[in-house]
Amino acid sequence: MRTLNLGILAHVDAGKTSLTERLLYAAGVIDEIGSVDDGSTQTDTLALERQRGITIKSAVVSFVIDDVTVNLIDTPGHPDFIAEVERVLSVLDGAVLVISAVEGVQPQTRVLMRTLQRLHIPTLMFVNKIDRGGAQYERVLQDIAGKLTPAIIPMGSARDLGTRNPGFTPYGAADVAFTARLADLLADHDDAMLAAYVHDETTVSYGQLRDELAAQTRQALVHPVFFGSAITGAGVDSLIAGITELLPAAEGDVDGPVSGAVFKVERGPAGEKIAYVRMFSGTVRTRDRLRFRPDDERKVTAISVFDRGSAVQRASVSAGQIGKLWGLGDFQIGDAIGVPRTNADRHYFAPPTLESVISPCRPTDIGALRVALDQLAEQDPLINLRQDDVRQEIFVSLYGEVQKEVIQETLATEYGIEVDFRETTTICIERPFGTSESVEVLYAKTKTNVTGNSSPISSNPFLATVGLRLDPAPIGSGIEFRLAVDVRLVPIYIYKTVDTFVDHMEQYVRETLQEGLFGWQVTDCTVTMIDSGYRAPGSTAADFRKLTPLVLMSALKRAGTVVCEPMHRFHLEIPPDTFGATMPVLARLRAVPQTQEMRGSAYVLEGEIPAARVHELQQLLPELTRGEGVLECAFDRHQPVDGTIPARPRTDHNPLDRKEYLLHVVRRV
Repeated sequence: MRTLNLGILAHVDAGKTSLTERLLYAAGVIDEIGSVDDGSTQTDTLALERQRGITIKSAVVSFVIDDVTVNLIDTPGHPDFIAEVERVLSVLDGAVLVISAVEGVQPQTRVLMRTLQRLHIPTLMFVNKIDRGGAQYERVLQDIAGKLTPAIIPMGSARDLGTRNPGFTPYGAADVAFTARLADLLADHDDAMLAAYVHDETTVSYGQLRDELAAQTRQALVHPVFFGSAITGAGVDSLIAGITELLPAAEGDVDGPVSGAVFKVERGPAGEKIAYVRMFSGTVRTRDRLRFRPDDERKVTAISVFDRGSAVQRASVSAGQIGKLWGLGDFQIGDAIGVPRTNADRHYFAPPTLESVISPCRPTDIGALRVALDQLAEQDPLINLRQDDVRQEIFVSLYGEVQKEVIQETLATEYGIEVDFRETTTICIERPFGTSESVEVLYAKTKTNVTGNSSPISSNPFLATVGLRLDPAPIGSGIEFRLAVDVRLVPIYIYKTVDTFVDHMEQYVRETLQEGLFGWQVTDCTVTMIDSGYRAPGSTAADFRKLTPLVLMSALKRAGTVVCEPMHRFHLEIPPDTFGATMPVLARLRAVPQTQEMRGSAYVLEGEIPAARVHELQQLLPELTRGEGVLECAFDRHQPVDGTIPARPRTDHNPLDRKEYLLHVVRRV
């Protein structure tokens, strides 16, 4: 039995969940098709999902087609939950991209397709809702070819669109026009086929064309397109046949070294953490001890594997399968099981660019709120909680306003906590402006300047010497820590090995750089340790941990930082007669169109806009364009802030103020 881990992706309301229900019904897993509107579907299990009619959390179901076990993962379609999609992409063998036959290609469709192409994930397209009024065939194909990829091949013809009984007829060997289009498309990626086809097209059999179609689809070079309706079932049988014929089954040696990845976290009835794990190699059995971090090893207490519907208890989970594992303790999404994959840390979508302060309506709920948010952050690490103990405030990172609303409703319905959010603000970053260094010497009472003269300084109250140099690094490089001191200056009796010392120092550095001169995270820099010292046996790890922020922020203050705001690329399609009304609004929102042109019946503008203004543009667009405007936005880069530099309140002990910092962290006898 082969296994295929299949993702269902789409713009919101394109019909992903309905298609999932239809596939489960066709495979005999369910006897009755659930309804999104009625909240009776298999994959929308959260009360909030049923209430809103949207997918918020990914869900896994399983069915069997011939000799293939399909683990189907239904993903959110709303862009505010793109992080959930990101985690699913890392475990997929193939994908079905669902497109509405009425609306055609929508903004989120483009974002998803670009990502699928970048990751070379084999993808079929299913044009859904051909039973709806306004459904189109040729127009949607043109839309796909123009906005997603020209490397498509329609796999059949649709009839009676917009009626209660639409149909989809797959093309076969007798369809001369189809075989000609197929040969032309495949020849673009296969020189041998091109040569044979040009020499004598009759020498290339239909069977050869189908085999080559499967091969190129599995390489993500071409994308077969099916039409149908999840509601009526039209075209679904053809899609099922395409899934088994054209998409690759999972690969992996069941007897090889254990390698897997945690892509989803949930809690059981007793509050226990359950890990959703995609296995890439090896076999995990109940009572096996697994290492999922360099310093953490736990015993697997129970395993469930997805098989013919939902998860069922099994003694093991093997390469290619998705399983639910109990007993792994304090694991996180993204943790590797066993041997990590080389590309395991890749992120496919930008982190959230918005932030808001969340507070309980009842002050007595502050403790319960922190616990609840910690559990939500387990399921979505990009929520990225920041806590200000001084002001008793909690900051939550967000992708958009819908996500804020969902968090608010989730806390109310599942935890009984009513909360309020402040106005959403933009998350900026800081980049070092120059190079600088700072040293705090053990027992030092004075410092020597470049002329050789000594001057008094505040004494170092910690039993450690820490010297750090800060250098700017290329944009997008993140934070790199280097050790440039004699290993004899490393306190081995504390950290056991030099590598462990480096790991801990890097952790101290990264924690410190969470808040720069203006309170934003500092990135794109190299921090080099240029001095170290200790007194055995008095020095402790706490001395190095507490001294590092003081030294690093001193260097950062001398180097200076540039505050940068997130910028989005936008693609805006509007009716030509609304151009005059739209342009002043774009100017007010600091949106800069870089290209403008007519494409068909729409005027298309592309450019960049501050992330802080995207939501406002989304709200204004329907009125500006009579509801016909289509806006697509995606994170592009960070740009230095022009004008007043925004600052964020600090949540640490403020190592920029030596007196205040030492007042909080110096140990008292």
